[in-house]
Amino acid sequence: MANGKLLRQLVRAGVDGDQDAFRRASEAVIAEERDKQHHLLANDLEKLLYGRPTPVPSLSLLHLTKAVPSDKERGIDLVEVRQPSRQLEDLVVSRDVKTSIEQVLLEHNRQAALEGYGLEPARKLLFFGPPGCGKTLAAEVVAMELNLPLAIVRLDAVISSYLGETAANLRKVFDFISSQPLVALFDEFDALAKERSGDGDHGELRRVVNAVLQMIDDYRGKSLIVAATNHENLLDSAIWRRFDETVKFSNPDAAQIGKLLQSKLSGVRRNFEASESAIVSKFKGMSHADIERVLRRAIKEMILQGREFLELAHLESALRRENRQSPTSKRCAK
Repeated sequence: MANGKLLRQLVRAGVDGDQDAFRRASEAVIAEERDKQHHLLANDLEKLLYGRPTPVPSLSLLHLTKAVPSDKERGIDLVEVRQPSRQLEDLVVSRDVKTSIEQVLLEHNRQAALEGYGLEPARKLLFFGPPGCGKTLAAEVVAMELNLPLAIVRLDAVISSYLGETAANLRKVFDFISSQPLVALFDEFDALAKERSGDGDHGELRRVVNAVLQMIDDYRGKSLIVAATNHENLLDSAIWRRFDETVKFSNPDAAQIGKLLQSKLSGVRRNFEASESAIVSKFKGMSHADIERVLRRAIKEMILQGREFLELAHLESALRRENRQSPTSKRCAK
């Protein structure tokens, strides 16, 4: 435990209501515990100290929505601003992925400490992996935990058939996300950053990729950029080094499937235990999105049949329907 001097400083600051002194003493306690290799305790104390900020004010969202840029020719908004609602505990991913996300959050929560050493928190992230495995959810979680709006870049609006207009739209987007702090999600990022040396390469594609590379290089805003792709093999090789962190997502393993089933069925009365290995094995190879879709179908069937409990038969029926509607080679759907 922390030494007596630090504990006295902590208690005195709390009694006096001195927030600055309390934070300094708390950070000293955390540092001491980490030096003692008490990493779990140090992590818990950091979460208590920094906590989760209050929700984003609705007036701020309204202001941002009014400032969203639009495509010149079609008048379509280039960005959709949302209030995030998913929290870190909603993210059922591998330990490596969760550790990466927690590290990014810690860097932003302790930004002042980093800046004291001439460093900045990671502001450009690349999420890659199979569709439906938590990349978009992770971006929303980051926004929620950092008390920032989530701005989803609408690629259908950004990409234009007019020569040079796509790059112009991208400039508008980067100007927008540079003007105020938020989490900007570029989903399906490979549509903007495909390999330029492919057989189907043409001048406009090269111009767009070059524009993306330059804008990411030049970006100095306070927003956090998250680029997500299901097809990392299509990305231009020069893209990767533009990001501060790259995070690989994957299908859930058996432990994650069990946790996801328990979470999604927590409020549902049922005649089986969701974490049973026989139940978990039925979802092997499926993505997070696949599993959630199957569970929704099973619950709907239970309700429409007027049943009080979810039965194993409801799950099996929903799984059969999922398999009929999916290609045989596809076990990770978006």
